[in-house]
Amino acid sequence: MAGHSKWANIKHRKGAQDKRKSKLFTRILKDISIAVKNNGANADTNPYLRLALQNARGANIPKDKIENAIKKASGLDSVNYEETTYEGYGNGGIAVFIEAATDSTNRTLANVRSTFLKNGGSLGTNGSLSHVFVQKGIFIIPLSELNNKNDDDIEIELIDGGAEEIIKSIDNWEITTTFENFGNMQKKLDELEIKTENASLQRIALHTKILSNTEALKFLKFIEKLEDDDDINNVYHNLELTEELKKELENQ
Repeated sequence: MAGHSKWANIKHRKGAQDKRKSKLFTRILKDISIAVKNNGANADTNPYLRLALQNARGANIPKDKIENAIKKASGLDSVNYEETTYEGYGNGGIAVFIEAATDSTNRTLANVRSTFLKNGGSLGTNGSLSHVFVQKGIFIIPLSELNNKNDDDIEIELIDGGAEEIIKSIDNWEITTTFENFGNMQKKLDELEIKTENASLQRIALHTKILSNTEALKFLKFIEKLEDDDDINNVYHNLELTEELKKELENQ
């Protein structure tokens, strides 16, 4: 179960590490707020909060920001975030699946629709991309968590926990599970006392589509505009990042 991860998200923006980090912080702090609002501020009895806190630590979010998010979400005047999704197609017929958490669905829908229209795309109905994407559990385990552990033994345990694929790199292990086994894998990692850098459900494209470099670059700029929206947590698509396109991106 080793090799290049076919599930890896396309990273196409250069010089945007701080921007991505800020976006990650915002998303995780929203996850904390939603978890507290829906199920309480006790991580021992709230598995959603426990997962969000684990991801916050993995992302090195400062402790005071985490505590402030929990305190704010516990108050009577806390913001109510609603989780919602949008589906559509960008230029060249590339499928786009969006996950958002917002305090105004009307505002977010208007912004998403406008971004699609201004960039040659079209917003569809929920469920229209069910044949394109499937939800998978993705667990990132830093190598530091695997020190002094036997690789073969750990792999057997992970497979027992529902691992479909294990991708090993010089920095971490990436574990893929089905949607149904996401919780089972969380429990297995807890049993093994292995902490993740990040654990999440992601939309994985069942098939990809190739565009010309010109059309692909246009599409990626469209994706950037969607990702810049503070209400949007994740954007998934099925554009294939060809070697030719990679070279074009590296030269920008």
